[in-house]
Amino acid sequence: MLKTSKAFSGFSVNDIPKARQFYAETLGLEVKEDEGMLLLHLGSGARVILYPKENHTPASFTILNFPVDNVERTVRALKERGVRFEIYRDGPYKTDEQGIFRGEGPTIAWFTDPAGNILSVLEAEGVY
Repeated sequence: MLKTSKAFSGFSVNDIPKARQFYAETLGLEVKEDEGMLLLHLGSGARVILYPKENHTPASFTILNFPVDNVERTVRALKERGVRFEIYRDGPYKTDEQGIFRGEGPTIAWFTDPAGNILSVLEAEGVY
């Protein structure tokens, strides 16, 4: 029944102007604002809607993954734009000093948007 529906995902943020600046200027995505919400246009052709929520609580899991050819190079470039990568010392996914996990599964690095939502850059053939 929904096979041909052009589904999209969405998540909340607590500050639309900060989110717009981060996603458009820092990450370089195409961002449109409409009726107080943001629409992200991703390279895959997918769209994601960001909506304001006063009592926003950041997601405790990765909500958006960006496949890249080279995680190390992408981490360096994003750090130059002010992005801080998460350093995980405990648990199954320990990262190095750059915030990169190199273990079983894809090479991946996690960071947060201004609302505290968790995003990632990862390199893994066949995932995207």
